[in-house]
Amino acid sequence: MSAKAKVAQMTVDELKEIVGAAVEQKLVDLFGDPDAGITMKKSLRQRLTRQRKAVAAGRRGEAFDDVVQRLRLS
Repeated sequence: MSAKAKVAQMTVDELKEIVGAAVEQKLVDLFGDPDAGITMKKSLRQRLTRQRKAVAAGRRGEAFDDVVQRLRLS
């Protein structure tokens, strides 16, 4: 099967993911990893771990409209 046929069988989302990954890799190749050498504080690592677990469990943060109203941004 030719490469053209494989691309033709992809969904739009699959193609976007492949193109996005290729662009990201090329940017890292050209400019380097912007996070290289940066150390993460323990508190930030713990917060990100809690957030990842909450999202995996289906819990989300505040709704955007609620935050706007709470902060009186509208």
